[in-house]
Amino acid sequence: MAKNGARTIKITLIKSIIGTKESHRATVKGLGLRKLNSSSELEDTAAIRGMIRKVNYLLKCE
Repeated sequence: MAKNGARTIKITLIKSIIGTKESHRATVKGLGLRKLNSSSELEDTAAIRGMIRKVNYLLKCE
């Protein structure tokens, strides 16, 4: 997914988005996560890190 030489972060959705704020649900969707235990490997950018920080209680980062 990432361009050659770029650092990546692998994130996994470990908690359900049921009962969370609508903006947090949109952030999880923006990170490319859909179901529980789904994973996504994204470029390590400031924008992605901000999104991860916003919903860190739902995610596991590697």
